[in-house]
Amino acid sequence: MPWYYYVAYFFAGAFLANGVPHFVQGICGNTFQTPFASPPGVGESSAVVNVVWGWINFVIAGSLILAAFSPLPRPIGGCVAGALGALGIGLLTSRHFGKVRHAPRAP
Repeated sequence: MPWYYYVAYFFAGAFLANGVPHFVQGICGNTFQTPFASPPGVGESSAVVNVVWGWINFVIAGSLILAAFSPLPRPIGGCVAGALGALGIGLLTSRHFGKVRHAPRAP
């Protein structure tokens, strides 16, 4: 295997690991630090921003993995459908749980 496949796997792993906390905090409706907050990396962004940022990290990681697996046939349609499904449910749950978490407590 060429050396640059290992580089692609390394960065794919880094993007996957970075995407998990953002996506999870976002779908739980929590705010979390992102590079888009003020100050960058310290301030917290909304749940929706975290879902999108986590999803972008997953897409980059998936693209790097697909690039490294170039000899295999690429199921692009299935990958796109799965990625859009993850983004869609992530955005829905981030908005729902964000409202639930910030609503006044029921008596």
